[in-house]
Amino acid sequence: MLRKLLFLITGLCVMVLPGCRSSMAGTYSDANGAVILELRSGGSANFTFMGDVQDCSYKSGGKQLTLSCKGDASPTVLAIHDDGSLTGPPGTFMPPLRKQK
Repeated sequence: MLRKLLFLITGLCVMVLPGCRSSMAGTYSDANGAVILELRSGGSANFTFMGDVQDCSYKSGGKQLTLSCKGDASPTVLAIHDDGSLTGPPGTFMPPLRKQK
């Protein structure tokens, strides 16, 4: 009996816990729509600035998202805030990006 209960609890945890994670996938933009970051599941992304689109990849962990775009010398690390918004490194031009619905 105890073994069946343990098996049931383990199965429920495996099915429920992955759905509790919030996904970073979605479209983020600044208030004017001049900067757009499209994050897709699987780690691919597009970064658009003033109509110029770059192919990128991303990884997220903890309170940061690392964006690597083709042609960039090094990745850009964005901060993930409690409200879900993203901000670029201090001293950069990048305005706060908010997830669009």
